[in-house]
Amino acid sequence: MTNFFRQIHRVWYLFWILFFFALFYPVYFLCSRNPRYYGILNFFRKANSFLCSLFAGVIFAFKFEEALNNKQTYIYCANHTSNLDIMIFCILAKGRYHFMGKDELLNNPVLGIFFKTIDISVNRDSKISAFRAFKKAGENLEKGMSLIIFPEGKIDDHYPPKLGEFKNGPFRLAIDKNIPLVPVSITNVWKINWDDGAKHGSKPGICDIYIHKPISTSQLTDADTDGLKEKVFNLIESKLV
Repeated sequence: MTNFFRQIHRVWYLFWILFFFALFYPVYFLCSRNPRYYGILNFFRKANSFLCSLFAGVIFAFKFEEALNNKQTYIYCANHTSNLDIMIFCILAKGRYHFMGKDELLNNPVLGIFFKTIDISVNRDSKISAFRAFKKAGENLEKGMSLIIFPEGKIDDHYPPKLGEFKNGPFRLAIDKNIPLVPVSITNVWKINWDDGAKHGSKPGICDIYIHKPISTSQLTDADTDGLKEKVFNLIESKLV
């Protein structure tokens, strides 16, 4: 598919994202105001992600190494190559979950409402901002809200993307809060839509996502943070194509 047609598809995809976002906006607005309704909000985020992708011809294929417990609180860690990664986790995660992402998302016309309420924004160049963000994430985990985080901290500027260095934050948090950590390899999504699609456009296709077996942190201490980070890095990288 030429870049011209890929750009046409990108516009088509954006249309459906905005269409369903506008359709569900009253629910988003009401449910984002009260944590009691975050489960409902996430249900509609899941529906929004599924429907706009379906109409754009993008299918997410999940392969589980081991079935996840729907009642368990997790920290999901994944590589980050596309804006579609957010949709992937809206579909994958269950119940009450939230994202941690860059503070620029506060001004995003679609994601802004979530990062001002249920999700957590962080300025990764600020140690104070990072401290506050992970403190808030820890409080949410204690309340049973799973955390979705991309430990690279950004989408790599290199094309094709390469797995970048991981930050320590999510691994230290998983150990401190005794939360199982789920590594996720998002294998070929960048071929469908890299970054925001502005440069290479997007296309229909099947996105393959491999969900590794959860890693227990119950026997780990802060001294094991680097080892856990390396283990998760190697697991995610092992499935990338």
